[in-house]
Amino acid sequence: MAYLKAKEHLEKYNLENRIIEFPISTATVKEAANALEVSDGEIAKSMAFVVKEEYILVLAAGDKKINNALFKQEFGTKAKMIPFDLLEEVIGHAGGGVCPFGIKEGVKVYLDESLKVYDIVYPACGTANTAVKLSIEELEKASNYLKWVNICN
Repeated sequence: MAYLKAKEHLEKYNLENRIIEFPISTATVKEAANALEVSDGEIAKSMAFVVKEEYILVLAAGDKKINNALFKQEFGTKAKMIPFDLLEEVIGHAGGGVCPFGIKEGVKVYLDESLKVYDIVYPACGTANTAVKLSIEELEKASNYLKWVNICN
């Protein structure tokens, strides 16, 4: 179901032909990078947080980590990740397949500056064995992001 929602979302942007399905897991950055034969940084990992009783997704380069001080500066609160077992309920996709496509209404999406060093990035597509090959401009359009942030290092 999550895959279909993500695919339907991408169809609005004529990007459904960029979806790649794998016979193996791509749930982690390392697994996705190995399956795609790209660097960890080219994987656009989606991290889900609770910020002031709202749910947000931050997409960042797969080789970067959240900088707590920068996160607090940007969002005015400490970084609190959504528990793995609640992801599907509150975001719309289960862990390993979280992406900004076909998510629940009200979830805000941000893109981290760490992605800008790449021409092409690979976010998940709703399941733990899918990815989508997108340019940064395509990711901007299809993710319906609010703004670029600088919260990783």
